[in-house]
Amino acid sequence: MVTTTASYTNSRYRTSTGSGFDGVVRVSYGGYYATGSLLFDGRAVLTAGHLFDNTSGTAQVFFETSAGTQSISSTQILRHPGYDTNSNNDLAIVWLTSAPPTSADRYDLYRQTDEIGKPFTLVGYGAMGTGNTGATSSATSTPIKLKAANQFDADVATLKSNLSSVMGWTPLAGTQLVADFDNGTTTNDALGRLIHRTDLGLGLDEGFIAHGDSGGPAFLNGQIAGVASYTANLSLGSVAPDIDTLSNSSFGEIAAWQRVSAYQQWIDQSLRAHYPNAPTKPEEVKLQVPEGDSGTSYAYFLVQFSGMRTDPNQVLSVDYATRNGTALAGSDYLAVSGTLNLYPGENQACIAVEIVGDTTPEPSETFYLEITNPVGGSFGHSVIKLTAMRTILASDGWVG
Repeated sequence: MVTTTASYTNSRYRTSTGSGFDGVVRVSYGGYYATGSLLFDGRAVLTAGHLFDNTSGTAQVFFETSAGTQSISSTQILRHPGYDTNSNNDLAIVWLTSAPPTSADRYDLYRQTDEIGKPFTLVGYGAMGTGNTGATSSATSTPIKLKAANQFDADVATLKSNLSSVMGWTPLAGTQLVADFDNGTTTNDALGRLIHRTDLGLGLDEGFIAHGDSGGPAFLNGQIAGVASYTANLSLGSVAPDIDTLSNSSFGEIAAWQRVSAYQQWIDQSLRAHYPNAPTKPEEVKLQVPEGDSGTSYAYFLVQFSGMRTDPNQVLSVDYATRNGTALAGSDYLAVSGTLNLYPGENQACIAVEIVGDTTPEPSETFYLEITNPVGGSFGHSVIKLTAMRTILASDGWVG
């Protein structure tokens, strides 16, 4: 990625290891390349569904971190069951055969529905160029991870309602977000001219997706709010905003991202279904977990709701965050924080925390998970926080 306002060699568009984007990965499948994001469980990558015409194949996922470049094969690929040729439900989850580097960032989902009007950061490995020229490089020959910014301007269904038959596809309302590629002029303000959502862009920070950026993340507050899906060149009568009238990721085009907040239930429940040896009842919860010698393994925290929903369609939620004890985040376990949703029909779910294995002699150590802010239920009278502890058992011959 990406076509940018100025030259993509400009340092403002370059990513560097340790800057929060080490979990953005390159995905290869069937001779095609795309982009993806390592999800919060540390075992699965979220990307675009249209990359996979046959999910029985194997994908390769490439990580670039402070530990170097590492390739990991997929063990399973799940494309959203509602995917169609209108680019609806254009999502896929790729599970990895082994744990990725601990230095790779893990990303939670953006769960609010207030994305429209917000600037976001897009990151990817696609073809590069500028808004004036469009993409001029090959997505396969230039595996350089770049970043830029844009703004979610509308739900794609707003385009359909305004343009009708001009759009040759039918998007599902509420599931895709669109942004245009602005150069600061009203002439090339696609959404301003087509649906009267005037905004002249973010100046030199503005960027756009191109071939190879499919599946790439759009970040809001460091969380995945969108998954890059497609670009389009649109015109209506004499209104033709595209600077060169070609579908090549140039100024005046629009792009769509799958709206992650609309798919959080599918993503969450797909991940939970793949947790190995996860407890299903309190007596199965292990309070002590082995450290291991390498990679990462899971410690589980089981969250249960024992009350009654006032509405069977109600989503319950709690916020959670790990806290150090004698075990330290980053070296003994990987810190997590986020929101756990219990969807209709669910009364329990696991929070998985990755335990870091090594052969360094050390004693057994502890860390905590704190749960706060219950929505749709309560912890009981005057209780504002629940805390649970796990012990990481030394497995390297330590005697204390």
